[in-house]
This record gives sequence, C-alpha cells and structure tokens, in this order.
Amino acid sequence: MEKGLFKVRKLIYIPIIHVSADLGDIASEVDKKGRTLFGEKDWKRHKEAILGFWDSVAHYFGSLGVKGFKIYQDGLVADEEIGQKIVSEGVKKGSKNYEIISKLLSQGAQLVRTEEFSLVKREYDYIIKLAKTRKYFKKIIAALNYKFHKKKLLRERDEFIAQTIDKTLGEGETGVLFLGAHHEIISRLPEDIEIIEVKEREKIKEYQKSLLSKKNKEKLNQLADYLISPIE
Repeated sequence: MEKGLFKVRKLIYIPIIHVSADLGDIASEVDKKGRTLFGEKDWKRHKEAILGFWDSVAHYFGSLGVKGFKIYQDGLVADEEIGQKIVSEGVKKGSKNYEIISKLLSQGAQLVRTEEFSLVKREYDYIIKLAKTRKYFKKIIAALNYKFHKKKLLRERDEFIAQTIDKTLGEGETGVLFLGAHHEIISRLPEDIEIIEVKEREKIKEYQKSLLSKKNKEKLNQLADYLISPIE
C-alpha cells in the first residue's frame, strides 16, 4: 500500500495484559491480593482468560511472515545483546509475552529499544514501594505518591515510545508494539503510520474496569470471551 510516492509504515498494536510472570518482584503480592479481592474461583478464571488472550496472539503471529519486522515492547530499555537477554529471562520466568517475542526474533524480526530506562525505573520504584509497604499509614502515603506522579510518568513514557517508533520504523516497514492498554500511544504517532489494532484497546480497558468493579458478571464474561477469541 502506498500514499503518494511513499510506502506506508505499519504498526501492529497488541494492547497487552500482564500475566504474573511479567510482574517480577511483585508477582506473588499481586496474586495474593487478587485471590483476596476476587476469590479463588474468579481469580482463577481471570488468569485463564489472560492466558487465552496470549494464546490468541500467538496463533495470530503463527500465520504471518515476520522477517524484518521491528519489535517494540512495554518496558524494554535495551536492544541487541542486553535486550535479547531480557527476552530470554522473561521466557525462563514463564512470560507469554516474551515467549511470543522470542519466537518472532527467531523468525527474523528485530528487537528495538523501546523505552527510556530512567522513566521505567521511576514508575517501577513507586509500584514496588506501594506493593511492599505493610504499615497502613505508610501504604496510604505510597499510594497517594504514586497516584500523584502516575499520569505524568505515563505521558512521558508514551511520548518517548512514540518518538522511538517514529525514528526507527522506516518507510514501508512493519513494526509490532506490545504495550499496556492504558497507554495513550495511538494519538501520539505520526499520521503516516497505519495502526493495526489486533484487539480493541477500549475493550481490554473495559475488561479490566469490569474486573475491578465486580458488579456485572455477565458483561465481564462477555469481555473475557472477547479476550480469548481468535484474531482475524
């Protein structure tokens, strides 16, 4: 496809949901809190839906020729040898996200440093402090501190990611972006990049919101079915 004399740049966007293996030091804390908030049965169903989501993404890429595709990943602060090591470590920990990326790289895709280390670390430090603080008053302070900085940090990260994609995705090339659904990335990308949204970001966000509200089980089940549905 071409616009005028220029070949269109394409970006396949996967609005991701993290599994426990992606959460590092806070994985056990998140899992414990999930069981407490939602109960064993509903939490198990949620985890199964997320695994089903990643299975559908893996199946989608199984039918594509990805040689030369550029891979952009949420939180990835390095490429080349260090980036490859990050991916390998993620696979060892059971990350479905990194399993897919590893397979794409083995088929000729190229890993691109996606994020600025200092921005990712600042947000990670806030989350770690919030997750590991035990005393009630200090936990409230940590939560308020994170909430105060969260929007600004997310905006700065999104701006950096958008700039990275613009600089590194060449004319006629295709990129794959694995990025959390709450990031506002699409509006920040240049108009000459064609976005292929394999799962609707708004539905992913709606699923997460419905999960937290715990009110409309029927709606939640419909959205869970959407998560695991095949990608055309």
